[in-house]
This record gives sequence, C-alpha cells and structure tokens, in this order.
Amino acid sequence: MKRLGLMLLMQCLFVYSFAQFSVSGKVTDESGEELVGANLVLSGSYRGTSTNENGAFQFRHVKAGNYTLKVSYMGFESRSLNLQVDGDTELGIELKPLHIMAEEVLVSATRAGDKTPVAKTTVDRSTIESRNMGQDIPYLLTMTPSYVATSDAGAGIGYTNFRIRGTDLNRINVTVNGIPMNDAESHGTWFVDIPDLAGSVENIQVQRGVGTSTNGAAAFGATINLQTSTLNSEAYAEYRTSAGSFNTLKNSVAAGTGLINDHFTFDVRLSKVNSDGFVDRASADLKSFFTSAGYYSENTILKVNVFSGFEETYQAWYGVPSVRLENDAEGMQRYLDHWLWSGSARENEIRYDGLINSDSRTYNFYTYENEVDHYQQDHYQLHFSHQFSDYLNLNAALHYTYGRGYYENYKYDEEYADYQMIAPDGMDETDMVVRKWLDNDFYGTTFSLNYDKNRSTFTFGGGYNTYDGDHFGQVIWAQYMGENEKDHEWYRGTGVKKDFNAFGKYNYQLSEAVSLYADLQYRNIDYSIDGIDDDLRDLTQSHQFNFFNPKFGIFYRPNDSQEAYLSFARANREPNRSNFVDVDPGDRIPVSETLNDFEAGYTYRTSNFLLAANLYYMDYKDQLIQTGELNDVGSSLMMNVDESYRAGIELTGGLKLTRSLSWDANATFSQNKIKNFTEYVDNWDTGEQDAFELGETDLAFSPNVIVNSQWKFAPAKGINISLLSSYVGDQYIDNTSSDDRKLDAWFVNNLKVEYGWKISLFEEVKLHVMVNNLFDAEYESNAWVYSYQLGGDRYKMDGYYPQAGTHFFVGIDFKF
Repeated sequence: MKRLGLMLLMQCLFVYSFAQFSVSGKVTDESGEELVGANLVLSGSYRGTSTNENGAFQFRHVKAGNYTLKVSYMGFESRSLNLQVDGDTELGIELKPLHIMAEEVLVSATRAGDKTPVAKTTVDRSTIESRNMGQDIPYLLTMTPSYVATSDAGAGIGYTNFRIRGTDLNRINVTVNGIPMNDAESHGTWFVDIPDLAGSVENIQVQRGVGTSTNGAAAFGATINLQTSTLNSEAYAEYRTSAGSFNTLKNSVAAGTGLINDHFTFDVRLSKVNSDGFVDRASADLKSFFTSAGYYSENTILKVNVFSGFEETYQAWYGVPSVRLENDAEGMQRYLDHWLWSGSARENEIRYDGLINSDSRTYNFYTYENEVDHYQQDHYQLHFSHQFSDYLNLNAALHYTYGRGYYENYKYDEEYADYQMIAPDGMDETDMVVRKWLDNDFYGTTFSLNYDKNRSTFTFGGGYNTYDGDHFGQVIWAQYMGENEKDHEWYRGTGVKKDFNAFGKYNYQLSEAVSLYADLQYRNIDYSIDGIDDDLRDLTQSHQFNFFNPKFGIFYRPNDSQEAYLSFARANREPNRSNFVDVDPGDRIPVSETLNDFEAGYTYRTSNFLLAANLYYMDYKDQLIQTGELNDVGSSLMMNVDESYRAGIELTGGLKLTRSLSWDANATFSQNKIKNFTEYVDNWDTGEQDAFELGETDLAFSPNVIVNSQWKFAPAKGINISLLSSYVGDQYIDNTSSDDRKLDAWFVNNLKVEYGWKISLFEEVKLHVMVNNLFDAEYESNAWVYSYQLGGDRYKMDGYYPQAGTHFFVGIDFKF
C-alpha cells in the first residue's frame, strides 16, 4: 500500500511538472481605460507579448512554476509581479502614470518597435556592463547574428571594426540618441574616438538589413542605434577597474545626483584605458568623459549631453605579410625586393631587420617612435521632448560635433618638390616627419512627431545636418629644413556636405494578429570638395543626390508563442570622399548604389525554448567594390559593379535546460556573390593593367557560415559563468574567390566568470574574470591584398591582422 501511495505521488509530481496552463488578463490605467500595446515579459522564459486593442493579453502553455511578469507601457510606471503558476491564472493589472515623462520617446522615431517587420537584436545595459572590461563596443555585440568583429592591434582595444552580413562600418548607419555618428565624408564610424562610450550606454538596438528610416548615413546592411544613460531617480556612484594582458588597464568612475526637487538630474563619467596591444608597439592611450544634465516634468524633457573622447594609438594599419606569418624566407626576401625596397639604404636596412627578425604574428611595419594616430572628438547634444496628449508627442534635438587630429609619419629621402618646399642648394631630398590633419565641424537638427492611438501609430521625422571639414598636411620636421618654416603646409582640401532627410512611418493594427507597416523616406545631399590633395592633384568638384527610400511590411502574431513577418526595404547610398577624389580627371565618376532588401522571419517560443529564422535577399545595383583598378598615382579605386547580392538564412535558438543552465545560439548560412566580375591586375613589365573576366565570384569579407554560441550557468546566488564561442567560416580578402587570398576559418572560445555580492559599505560589489581565446587558437580576422605580375609570374603584397592567443581581463566594480 505504501508503495502504491508513493507511486501515485510520484506520478502526480511527474504530471504536474509537465502541466501547462494559461496566464491571461488585462492591463489598464487607474481609471480602468485599457492600455493598448503594453509590453509584457515572462522573465525566466523566452516569452513576451503585448496587449491587444482591448488591453488584453494571454500566455498559453505556461509550465507550472514561479515566474516574474514584467509589464511596461510608455508614460506609465513599470510593474513586476511574482506569479506562482499552478493552474490557469487571470490577472487585472493596473499601471500608474509616471509623474515624469519617459525617455524612450527620445529614440522611438529611429527604432524598430515590437511589431516592426525587421530583423533586430537589442542589447540591454546589464549585458553591456557584464562585457565592458576595456574592449571597444564592437567586441560587446558579438552575440549578434551575422556579426564578425576585428581588431588591428589584436586584442579588441584601439582601432576595431565589425561586419554584419559582410557589410563593414562604412556602410552601417550608427546613431547615438538619434544623432548621426558616421563621418559625413568617409561614412565610417570609429569607436576608438569615443573610448568607453559603452560605460554610458543604456541599450543598443541592432537592425540587420536596411532596417527602418533613420538619420545620417545610408543603412546599407545594418543600423546601430545607441541610447545613452537614462534617468536615475536615486543618487549613485560607481567605480570600475580592470586589468589584463598586454599591460591593459581600465579605470572608470561615474556618479549621479538622482532626481533633485522632482525635476533635475546631473550625471558624469570619466574613463581611461591603456594597453600595449598584442601587435608590436600597437599601444593605445584612451580617455573620455560623459556628462548629462536634465529637466523632467510630467509632459516635458529637456536634456543636455556633452561627451568627448581622446585617442592616441600607435599605428598597426599595415598588418603582417603572409610570407612573414608562414616564415617563408624566400618569400620575405622577394617581399623586401618588390615591395619594401625604397631609394633609401637606411630605410631598407630598418625594414629588412624589422621583417626578418620580428615575431611572425606580432610584426609591425612601423618603427618610428611617434608613428601615431592622435585625435579628439567632442559631442554636444540638446534634446527636447514634449507630450501634448496621451497620443501625441514631439521630439527635437540640436547637435554639434567637433573633431580634430592627425596621424604622424617618418619619411625617408623625400623630394622637396613633392611637398612644395624650397630645396637647399645642391639637395633634392631629405628625411622628414609629416602630419596629415583632419579638422571638422558637424552640426544640425533632428526631429520627430509621434502619434499613437487605437490601431494607428504614425511618426513624421527627419533632420538637416551640415559637415564642414578641412584636410591638410604639415611637415613638422626635416633633417635639412633650409628656408622652409616649421609646420610647413603642403596641401589643403575641404569638404562641405549638407544632408536633409524626412520620413514618415505608419503602423496599422489591421486585426488582433496582423499589423501593416509603411515607411517612406526622402533624402537630399549636396556635397562639394575643393582644394588639393596630398599628391597635389586638384580636387575641385561637386555632387548632388536625391534619394527615395520606401519600406513596406506585414507582421503577424497569432498568439504569444508565434510571430512572422515579411518586408521590403530600399536604401540608396552616395559614394564617399575617397571614391570621388581617387578617380583621375576624365575617368568615369562612381555613381550611387542601390540596395533592395527582402526579408521574411518566423519565431516560435515557449517558456523554455526559442527558435527563430530570418531569410534575406539583398539585391545590389551598382555596388562599389575594389576591382584592382588604380589611378595615376597608384591609389586603389572603388568601382561600381552592375549586379551583386547577399542571400542567406539567420537562425536563432535558445534552450533553458534548468533554472540555472541555459544555451543561446545563432547561425548564419549565406551566399554573397558578384554576378560578373572583372579583375584588374598591375603588369609591372608593361606598366599597364591586365583585365581578367572571372564571371561569378564571392564578395570579399563575406563568410558563408557564422555561428555564435553562449552557455550560461548560475550554480549559486551571485555567481554567473558564461562560455561564448564563435565560428567564422573561410572568407576571401578580395573579390576574386582566389584560395591564396583568403582568411581561414576560425573557432574561438571566451570564458567569463562573474561573482556579485552585497556588503555594508556598498550597494553591490562585482568581480569579473574574462579569459579570451581560451584554447589559444591562431587566426587572423582581417587583411588587405594587392596583386601584380612581373616576369610573367603572378605575385601579391598583403597584410593580415593576427589576433591574440589566450589572454585575460580581471575587473572589479563597486556600486555605492
């Protein structure tokens, strides 16, 4: 009888553990009015949903257990409810209005919403803080699908970059609080210019593909939207410090007043990062600050952000030749003879010694002690937001960015005439040190008017921005200066760019399950270039562009477990400064590029399981790529190719195995092709270029396989252990699909251990230990290549960027 009772009890427990129930209810305000579109997340699971037009919601198939239900709605206080689910549960949830306006409105116009039909990932503050131990922002987003990060110095500090779906940062739109971050002329974004910006970031949304309309540069493969720190109603102070391999040291201190007199706040952060880098001499000396002052009331926000960064990094742009990586003595000698040889015997001796006697993975071409990139960038943002009613609000912002800096080079036996200098009697050449400067101002305004009522959500927004930049060079020292003045200026060019855009976004809830999306953008660009370049060529030219970028989609969510979408989006992108100025007079001028992006996604989720798939086809017209063509002075040209595409599937999955163990992963499988590619190769015997018709080839830096994985284990209170793994397949470093010009696949694992506890003096203390490249894999994440023919044979000159082997960071955070 006891056995029978025990068996019945075990059977009941077994059935109970697999029982599934419904959690449903309605979200209202204090007056009982339904809140349409309120967000609900069942924490500890993959489940999330929003309320329908009646303010109702439902989670189906919820396993028995304890959960926390988090409820949020713009303009209202968020709530967290502890639930014990042991049967069908119905809730009535009442939200209280905020006495101050919520800051989400400042970025809502440029972000994808819950039901916007785009592929997106949002990284929250806790994730950013956990990973932020000194490495730049590109290394904090590594669990993003289709994402590959690179580092010139090999350890994620200094000059870093990333690609999404094979698209680099020159083609990815980046905004901070809706303000453009991309350089208006080059289209690039350099996070090294604002070190430890992550220390003041609240969240980051990554949209893959064209995404939604935004301000600034064209989103030609992805959009990165950062929101900086939001309101802290309580006073706080934080100190974070970390140290690690390559003499890396980071210190950061932050503090805030909390809400003073129910209206005013002030926040500040100071950071400093130093590292010697993995590559020889590739050091980084980085400093930054962030300040924010705000006024908050029930219907108005007025906020000023001022932040600045300074960087001085020793140059490692050249990379390591493949013959050095392979310890190919014959190849290194040929490399010296063909490529590194100069008219200076002294320079040849230094270059020979540097190449032959260096470490094969840490070789740095540069040896001059001050071969540095030195730059400072200051940002000023003024944000205003006003809520006219429960359904209508206005956002407006003014911004100004001032950037200035140089990179310095030592030159051997340079001709005076090339620098417009007066040569001393009997001399034509001298050693010299030169600096190439950028000095630029970027300023403008952005705005958005947002309407959200019943089934309709509408945004009308845009911006007008002006860039005014000087490019000039100075000879700051010469071995024989003669009559020339110190800091002699030998060239100066200017760039003035005016960029206007306006967009309208409309989301209509057709039924409880279906919503329709339309997004139309007009963009006008007026760009003029004047002056001379460093090779004394005249640069004078002007260009105008008018772009229309439509986007449409449909979103379907039949229940809280499933959702699907279809979308089409178009982006147009103008050539950047170098695309224009590198072209020889009389040659064909590059034209704008067009991308038509088709996407389809499906997600299925339960409490403990997530599976999502996103199909994409990105069809390019006139994409600008490197073909091997050179101008008269040997600079590489970007030329338009008629047809190219990227097509793939992005898979995302998650599994909560127990309350303390989970696994998340994503994988991308793609094809990235130029339909008919012609390669141009320098023929050193004839002085001409030879053309080779190669037919269909792979786009450079576009691996067909990318896989990311993260295991999370919480064995005890306050302890979190994560194993992050990344596999990146083979990728070619030019557009020829040649096997001797590619990056080999790599598989890298990083281990993170975190322990947090509370003691009387501090609100929280947290210890972090990070071991990167746990199994000491040897790999290179980026490269460049130049091909040529000599004596009937084909040769190449190249530079690869080796990444560090096993290395570590240890950090501790104190929160007061």
